[in-house]
This record gives sequence, C-alpha cells and structure tokens, in this order.
Amino acid sequence: MSKTPPVTDLLDAAVTALGGARRDGQVAMASAVAHAIDTGEHLAVQAGTGTGKSLAYLVPAIRHAVESGRTVVVSTATIALQRQLIERDLPRLAKALKKPIGREPTFAILKGRGNYLCLNKIHSGTADEPDTELFDPFELSRTGREVTRLREWSSDTETGDRDDLVPGVSDRSWRQVSVSARECLGAANCSYGEDCFAEQSRRRSGKVDVVVTNHALLAINATSPANVLPEHDVVIIDEAHELVDRMTSVATDELSAASVALVARRCGKLVDEETADALLGAGEQLGELLENAPMRQWTGLPADATTVLVMLRDRLWQARSAIGPVRMAGAADDGAAAARSAALTSLEDMHDSVVRILGAFDEPDEAKRRDVVWAALDTSRRGAEPRPVLHIAPLSVGGLLRASLFADATVILTSATLTIGGSFDALAATWGLPASGRGTDRPVADEQNVSDVTANGKAVPSDSGSARWTGLDAGSPFDYPRSAILYVARHLPRPDRSGISSRAMDEIAELVGAAGGRTLGLFSSMRAAREAAEAIRERIDHPVLCQGDDTTSTLVRRFADDPATCLFGTLSLWQGVDVPGPSLSLVLIDRIPFPRPDDPLLTARQRAIDARGGNGFLSVAANHAALLLAQGAGRLLRSVDDRGVVAVLDSRLATAGYGGYLMASLPPMWRTSDPSVVRSALTRLTAAAPSVG
Repeated sequence: MSKTPPVTDLLDAAVTALGGARRDGQVAMASAVAHAIDTGEHLAVQAGTGTGKSLAYLVPAIRHAVESGRTVVVSTATIALQRQLIERDLPRLAKALKKPIGREPTFAILKGRGNYLCLNKIHSGTADEPDTELFDPFELSRTGREVTRLREWSSDTETGDRDDLVPGVSDRSWRQVSVSARECLGAANCSYGEDCFAEQSRRRSGKVDVVVTNHALLAINATSPANVLPEHDVVIIDEAHELVDRMTSVATDELSAASVALVARRCGKLVDEETADALLGAGEQLGELLENAPMRQWTGLPADATTVLVMLRDRLWQARSAIGPVRMAGAADDGAAAARSAALTSLEDMHDSVVRILGAFDEPDEAKRRDVVWAALDTSRRGAEPRPVLHIAPLSVGGLLRASLFADATVILTSATLTIGGSFDALAATWGLPASGRGTDRPVADEQNVSDVTANGKAVPSDSGSARWTGLDAGSPFDYPRSAILYVARHLPRPDRSGISSRAMDEIAELVGAAGGRTLGLFSSMRAAREAAEAIRERIDHPVLCQGDDTTSTLVRRFADDPATCLFGTLSLWQGVDVPGPSLSLVLIDRIPFPRPDDPLLTARQRAIDARGGNGFLSVAANHAALLLAQGAGRLLRSVDDRGVVAVLDSRLATAGYGGYLMASLPPMWRTSDPSVVRSALTRLTAAAPSVG
C-alpha cells in the first residue's frame, strides 16, 4: 500500500508552507480531482477567482504522478498562465511537497516544435524566400539583422526557446530558423538530432511528474497520428472555456493565391520549370476565382470552382511526385533534405486542404456536413490591400475531442467560468460529452448536439458507457452580494449598429465620473471602444487609455498604476486583465457580446442545430455571449477586499426573454437597474479609496 499522504494532508502541507490559509472551495476541488483520477471519471470544475484552483489540481496531479510513475499533462490557453505555473506555482509547490512525498516533484514545459530553433535549418542555410507581395527593403534589412542575431544566439542558448530570447524578433525572422513538426526531418534522420532543442525538451518532458503545455499542442496531439505529448493517463485542462476555440483553430485550413505562390517558390528549385509554372498558374486561377466569389459562407461550390480546385489539387500532387521522397545522404545533404522536406510538407498539406474543400459538399444535408467553407478578406497585413482567402473549419470538434482526448485519458477541465445558464451541460456538449454529468446514458440533447459530426470523419464513440463525467462548482471566496453590484441600464434604448447612442454615452460619462476614473470599459468592437474613449476624454478629466494606443500589457500596467485612469478595449481585455485593488471599481460593458451575425462558422453551427429541431440561437449565440459576459464580469473582483460595480448598458439583459438565461451565468452580485443607486455607490467607493498620489 502506498505511503503517500492523502491529498487533503498534502494540500494542507502545501498551503501552510506557502503561507496561505485553508479554503473550503480549494479543498473540495482537490478532493474531487483526486477522486476523478482514482475512478477514471472525467471532471468539470468551475472555480472562481481566489479559489486557488492551480494548487487544487496540481497537488492531486503530483500525488498521482509520484504514486504511478506516469506523467500528468497540464494544458493552458494563455502564455501568462503557463509562465505562472512553471515560474511560480510549481517551483514553490515542489519544495513544499518534498518532505511529505519523500522526494522533490519534477516538472517541465513542452511547446510546439516551431517554438524552438532548428539547428539544421540554421547551419544548412535553408530559408523561405520573402513574400514578393510584401517586399519592403526596410523590412528585409530588419529581417536580415534579426536572423544574424538568431544565428549568434543559437551558440549561446541552452534551450533554443523563442520565449527566452530578449528582445524578441518578428514572426518572419523566426520562420527562417524554425520548422513545423511536419517539416522536421526527424531526430533519426538529422545530423543535429542529438543536440536538437525540441528533442531535448521532449526527452525532458517524458521524465518528469508534470508537463505543462498549451491547448494548441493538445489539439495537434489529438489530430496527429504521432504522439506529440509524453505517455500519460491524466490531462488537466485549465482555462477549459477556451478548449473548443483552440481545437477548432488547429483544425482550420486556409487557401489563397498567395499561399499557393509561396508553396510554388518552395519547390521551385526541386522541380522542373514547367511543373513549377503549372502550379503557379493554378494559384493565379484560384486568385481570380476568389476575387469574383462571394465573401461569405459557401453552401455549395460556386461556378467554375470545381474545375479550378481540381486543377490545383492535381498540380500540387504532380509537384509532389516530381520531388519524390526525402532521401538522407549524410550531414552534407542535410540542407537539401530539409528543403525537400519543407516543400513536400507544404505540398501535401495544401493538397489535403483542397481535397477537404472539394469533399465538403458531398453531404446534401447542410446540417450533417463535417466542415464549413467560407471566403473572407484578409485584412491582417498592415498597409497591404486586403486579399480573399478560402477557409475550411470543422462544424464541431466534439466528436474529435471525445474520440481522441476523453477516450485516452482521465480529463479534468477547469476554469473560473464553465457553467452557462447555471449548468455545465452547454459546454459539455461542445466537448462531446453527454448531458447531465454523472451516470447519464442518454445522448446529448438535440439543441446542443452537433458532436456526432467529427472533424476528421472517423467514427465517434457512443455517448453512453465510458464518457462519464461529473460537474463541480467549487464556489468563490468572494461575498458577491456584499462586494459587487450588477447594474443593468434598463432605461436605455436597445443598442443598434449605428454605434453608441447619445444616452448611453451620457451614462458612461456619469458612471466614470462617479467612479473617479477606475474604469475598465469592455466593448463589443474596436470602433465602439475608440468612439467611447474619444467622447469621454472630452467630458471628464481622468486619463482614458484605449486598446491599440500601446501594447496591451503596457496599457494594463499603466491602468493598474494610476487609479484615476480608465482603460477601454475589446475582446482580449474581456479575459486578460487582472487588476486587484483601488485601480478598478467599475467594469463597463456596452452591449451583450453576441457573436457577429456574419460569423460564418458560428452561423453554420447555429443553423445546423436549428435544422435538428433545436434552438440554435440559445445553443450558440447566447452561450457564446453568456461565457464572455461571465468572463468580463469576472474582471471586477480579483481579491477578497475588492468592491465595485459591473454596469451593463444593454437593456436587453433585463427585458429580453433570454436575459434570465444570461443572468444565470453571472456571479450572484446584488442587482439593480436604478442609475442613481449605482452612482451613489460608486461615489462612496471613490471617497473611501486611498487618495491618489
């Protein structure tokens, strides 16, 4: 029998060693995680800010790893949480548990191969040619200087990890010294295999108790035939509300004339001129097709699209056949082998994307299709003309998650916000889990289930039997009714597309004035954020920062350092701001954050549920909004001493039929729709706050 102490004793030892205090929610979560690991039953845990959820899952994870000798994988959505776990939580916890466990637990971070320098690419001199459409002498010179610095750094670094390079370099420069997993020659075929930074990281990760990774690598592991992660039987997914979006992103492909031209350049020196020209020609025809195609979801292939895509598919395969397989001929040929490998990978990936698009419409029933296809203008390149890009994404990743993630390991999913409308079922459905948690043998309700449509076309396991899970709300240490007010401006007009109404702008000015600044403004679009920032700057004396004025991290730091300052912005601020103390006493939300009505993927998911007789609006749009509302409201209370107001200026939250459903997803704050009550409360908070300066 194991002599390892029970998880509650280990948690007490850790909390004591770290100078903390016992928290009931943390104990309940740690016990539930330990039980899930012991029984193999999946677990979803909602743990509010201040619960101490990192310790609550790390302690039972370490206990299991030490007892079983198996690595536990912890996956996060953000770099910030990864760093917190690796640089602060795990080092302190390892020291705290050394005595009760009998040895110091070990841990490591594992990132995708593209995050590490590729020694073969550096020493062989292979590199991508610049995109001629973006040819800029200044940028080219800058790239050259950065690549030179990267080559020099490769001799000094012990990790080759991009995050360890200070100052950093542009993505374009980094691509010159790194490879994707598919472009890699493989350690056995590369002269630098023994010294490879990515391989060293993988070897380290296979020998430790806890490996910290990210949702993107978790998704790659789920969709790849190769095992990217070390052997494991437990996966802990923090920031689990982001899992579906990250999985969808990895499973999404793009196709454009520019991407075909890049692939053609990559293989230009490896095939005859006629083959390269034929591929370029097919890319140009794709460009013409997209220029004339509708920039929206494709419910079928437009006129001439089949001919163009079939031609592109065949010419990609022709170029692949002309290159032939990668042949290894020793160290001297590593550069040539790397170039061939990169070209083959690009050709095969693009070929498979074209085949996927051509097959996307084989199923006549749109609700049963595996993928969604749409065309959109790419506006991400600064100073460049927008260009049309064809996208294809899975209608659902629930089946993929159920078949790859939940079938192979015990999974713990946690976040501060996992319940929607007071239930875990909505998110569980998107993960491919059955509704109602423990012991259910019935399939997911039709209005939420598109999970039998997998991203890769493989058969999906049944919802009954092995996919058993439990939901736990571990609560929060915050006394919400006493610490926070939820104010819904019921008297304001319903928002429309014309922008922020004059009455709503008056309301913003009055609230910000009563709060003495100290406001985080969360807006549904950058246009609205800028419009509000410009208007409020003219009406109050407090500084108003707006997302885009500087890097987000710099703006958040300036906001936190000066309590009189306001910060307005959009999506990344809804989830990425942690400012405890007097600098934040008002969170302002301009409107319910429904997805854009022209979002092709969410619209397709909504229609698919409608076609099955469900409520697509509630299952997709309302759930999306509820999750973001909860995330946004969660910015207010970050410590037990915080006080303040969450003000929603969208009257629909109080008047629409779905308002109660959205409200049930928010913390139990004291609620009012009386503006005078809220202004008085903010004025009192401002008067009681420490004086500025």
